[in-house]
Amino acid sequence: MATNRMKQVVWAGVVTVALLISAASVFALSLGKYEKVKVSNGTVTLLVAKLADGKVHFYKFEDGGKEITFFAAKASDGSIKTAFDACDSCFKSKKGYEQQGDKMNCKNCNQKFAINRLGPNATGGCNPGYLPHQENGNSITISVNDLKGGARYF
Repeated sequence: MATNRMKQVVWAGVVTVALLISAASVFALSLGKYEKVKVSNGTVTLLVAKLADGKVHFYKFEDGGKEITFFAAKASDGSIKTAFDACDSCFKSKKGYEQQGDKMNCKNCNQKFAINRLGPNATGGCNPGYLPHQENGNSITISVNDLKGGARYF
């Protein structure tokens, strides 16, 4: 009888440790979601080649202690899309978006938005907040003023 109880205690311990390791891994991965950008001459520059992997890349810009987060992706049509990691509707939740295939999913209300359709005509509501950029061959640039324009979301 004591051996059965001992086995239960050991298994409970193993399960508890596994759950703690899983939770720590998820937490550690979420810390690394945003890559900090550097400003040069009033702009932020991102390499287009980095976006060729089909994944959305998340960035953060720090302005006077406030973090303004955004993402960039190469859409399936080859165009580059940039947007704030927030929207007009759900920004107060501070949950942002996650990529689900060729769509961005709002982590607050679960609405999905095709990456191909992000841009100046997809604004308002729960659409990711539009962030203008300029393409310059191998790179894209984003104005610091445009980044600061999204500060209200954060």
